[in-house]
Amino acid sequence: MPTTLSRVTTDTYAAYVAALPRVLSGAATLVRDTGGRVLLVEPNYRPGWGLPGGTIESDAGETPREAARRETLEEVGLDVEPGRLLAVDWVRSPARPPIVAYVYDGGMLDDERFSAIRLQEEELVAWKLVPREDLTRYLPGSLGLRVLAALDVLRAGAAPAELVDGRPAD
Repeated sequence: MPTTLSRVTTDTYAAYVAALPRVLSGAATLVRDTGGRVLLVEPNYRPGWGLPGGTIESDAGETPREAARRETLEEVGLDVEPGRLLAVDWVRSPARPPIVAYVYDGGMLDDERFSAIRLQEEELVAWKLVPREDLTRYLPGSLGLRVLAALDVLRAGAAPAELVDGRPAD
């Protein structure tokens, strides 16, 4: 006996997608100097510091790796090819949908490259190089934990860290 399969229409699929939960996404580059200090930037739109990076323009087809490179270039004027993925963090908040945050290795840069930094004045007010032991003083909440986990991955040569709110997922 033949069966009739229902066809999914474009409108049906669009309605299905529109009803799905929303997740925000961002990507950043972990850039260090030859002494191991981490490049941090201070935004003008929220308290605390962060890594160069920002929102992934997924609606335009941008990948996390492409976003990390674009945002680093836009924010500090450095065209840094992202290296390997160091961490993925699922970051929850009652004030917004969850954020999936990707951190890529931006390598070690010499003093000449750091002297070429030009801040995106619309979003940033300062930059600095911060040693590991001071990172959590500058990086709010789970961001500090995320950066420390990424540094641990670099040091150990380990697989990327899977994090939830900056802490290991398991």
